[in-house]
Amino acid sequence: MLVSLIAAIVAALLYGIASVIQAIAVRAASHKSAVGAAGGVDPGLMVRMLHQWRFVASICIDALGFVAQLVALHRLPLFAVQAFVAANLAVTAVLASWVIGVTLSFREWAAVLGVVAGVGLLGSSAGAEGAAQVGAVFKLALIVAIAGLALVGLAAAKLNEPYRTTALGITAGFGYGVLSIAARVLNGFSPLVLARDPAAYAVAAAGIISFMFYATALESGSVTVATAAVVLSETIPPAVIGVIFLGDQTRPHLAVVAWGGFFIAVASAVILARFGEAHQEEDVAMADAKAHRQANAGPAASSLLFWWPVDLQFFLALPDTTGAS
Repeated sequence: MLVSLIAAIVAALLYGIASVIQAIAVRAASHKSAVGAAGGVDPGLMVRMLHQWRFVASICIDALGFVAQLVALHRLPLFAVQAFVAANLAVTAVLASWVIGVTLSFREWAAVLGVVAGVGLLGSSAGAEGAAQVGAVFKLALIVAIAGLALVGLAAAKLNEPYRTTALGITAGFGYGVLSIAARVLNGFSPLVLARDPAAYAVAAAGIISFMFYATALESGSVTVATAAVVLSETIPPAVIGVIFLGDQTRPHLAVVAWGGFFIAVASAVILARFGEAHQEEDVAMADAKAHRQANAGPAASSLLFWWPVDLQFFLALPDTTGAS
């Protein structure tokens, strides 16, 4: 149980770090203005991002986070793991304030602490994962759900801001929720077992679709708002499904503590989303400036910093030789 709790915390940290790196990578690869209008999903965005060090690094971090999440799902119920993963929003907000320069208000810092307190209560009261088994129909329903989310996401991408970022984030979040459920009901991890398991295909499809819509949300939206929408929609549905269909439960006599922690964490995420909307344009503009600082640094300095094992341009504020703000 302790290993699973640690794995859930590690997953939240890794997902939060990857979100901020991806926000900067998306802005560097985007052909839209810092606060772009609707325009659908850009298929070339993913191709351009694959040429970036930041994006490749974020994918590796996300992959490690998913492995940690799988370890957590091995022992913990879905509602506990998803609430821990929701804590990545707090990591995103804090890291964005440090790296990108986004200013967090007192209420937002209080919300960050609320997320941490909520998952702490939940972690101390969550029981073991449920033992209920599901059949092929349940797993095929997950694939159908992903197909439906793909259509919804394509429609959401055509909306105007501020609805576009939130709608794409919610769609991506539902997809990540399906991914978590599918990962939970996998029959095993050997290649032959995975090849025959519909849940494995649901995991792959959900990961691709959700990441594409999340990247599209980051292209012209606030990293805090987009991630908040993802967190909310990937947390609550799997928690409910885990209790109803998979037999998840809390420790004896600690149900009130567990669900109290769950709702504190989710409510704090809502607060972060609400106040993140207030400075969405500032948030996006700062990410855009951070992403394009390499072009302003000059060829020699740009080349030198880019080829370090860690991209120092991501961490250091380089002077702007153009004189632009």
